[in-house]
Amino acid sequence: MSELTDNVSREEIEQFDQQSAFWWDLEGPFKTLHQINPVRLEYLQKYTDLKQKTALDVGCGGGIFSEALATAGADVTGLDMSEQALQTARLHLHESNVSVRYEHSTVEAFAQQQQTFDVVCCLEMLEHVPDPESVIKACLEMTKPGGWLFLSTINRNPKSMMLAIVAAEHILRIVPAGTHRYKNFIKPSELVGAVQRADAVVEDISGMSYNPFSGKAAIQPEDVSVNYLLAARKPDS
Repeated sequence: MSELTDNVSREEIEQFDQQSAFWWDLEGPFKTLHQINPVRLEYLQKYTDLKQKTALDVGCGGGIFSEALATAGADVTGLDMSEQALQTARLHLHESNVSVRYEHSTVEAFAQQQQTFDVVCCLEMLEHVPDPESVIKACLEMTKPGGWLFLSTINRNPKSMMLAIVAAEHILRIVPAGTHRYKNFIKPSELVGAVQRADAVVEDISGMSYNPFSGKAAIQPEDVSVNYLLAARKPDS
């Protein structure tokens, strides 16, 4: 495999390619991402002011969170391996009138350019790659000393299987069937270990609840049983 396609699931990319036209449909397959987006942004802003900061959005898809970062004042670069999702993201910039640079690349390949960022985000992506620790390592290579890394993923336990797969994909159908694979979910202890092995300091780990009937999401610091976020800081030296 080439460096560009290392650590990529072609099956995952094909699934997101098929849905690429719907990234900005507020009632479409990415409706949940739009509804949790303000909460994700609020979580980041608890730790860092995004104004005039450089930010990298890894696994940006159609640009939902990238645009939120840019609207908050960051200078944003988005990475994804779905070229069709990136085309949708670039087209939407004409409607939103914000500025984001989009790159078709894995984070490992992009890290070889030796750019660094004040803030690096990898949200709802780690459970879609063969080697999430490789992604975390590359993300921290591109985080400036003293900068922040933000991650989010899904815990691996019976509750998360029932809610994130059985309920969300097959009963409520709020996300397309086949979006998640239980074996790829990541326990908080595994995520913390990967971050620490990459020499960053975990500052917080918090759960995120989501009510599919009201469309409301909220940070739940004590409950990481399903969806959760992690904030880590790269040491100054």
